[in-house]
Amino acid sequence: MFYGIIISIFFEIKEKHHLPHIHVRYQDNRASVAIEDGALLAGDLPPRQLRMVQVWADLHREELFADWELTKEGSEPFRIDPLK
Repeated sequence: MFYGIIISIFFEIKEKHHLPHIHVRYQDNRASVAIEDGALLAGDLPPRQLRMVQVWADLHREELFADWELTKEGSEPFRIDPLK
């Protein structure tokens, strides 16, 4: 969590998640953002908050992909430092 933005990774075996992504919540907004390129996949975020998420994801891309793999295996992901 940073600047009121909450980032989560969920993976359920029952559902097929083909594209690695993160779930983002900010106030009443919810969105899914691609880990690879920061593209907005679904939902809506104010432009400033979306840009902060994209910058954060760019800085932590390797960690995000590692966490994505952990969740696919049923393991808990590691916490990643917030945007400062």
